[in-house]
Amino acid sequence: MLYLLNSPILTAYGTYKFKKLSKEEVVAMLKNELWVSVIGHQATADFLSQELDMEIPANRQAIKMERGDRAIVFRLYGRFPEGKILSREELENFDYELALLERVE
Repeated sequence: MLYLLNSPILTAYGTYKFKKLSKEEVVAMLKNELWVSVIGHQATADFLSQELDMEIPANRQAIKMERGDRAIVFRLYGRFPEGKILSREELENFDYELALLERVE
């Protein structure tokens, strides 16, 4: 399964690979593969929809990655106050990266 996550989180014990992706690589993956969004906040889903030029739904589902599962990770740079939920406008002011998290074992 390919997931879309809003943070680099290890959802189960195992061995993982984590590598940076370009926006173009992410768009190609999302256009050519079946995927499930587990982006938990609407503002983040809206921001990614704009950045990737495709509909990214919000979905507060918990997942447990199994061997072979992959996740495209949206990773913001910086620390935020505890409990702070950023708006779409606030997200536009932060640098971020996209990465691929893969459970290999």
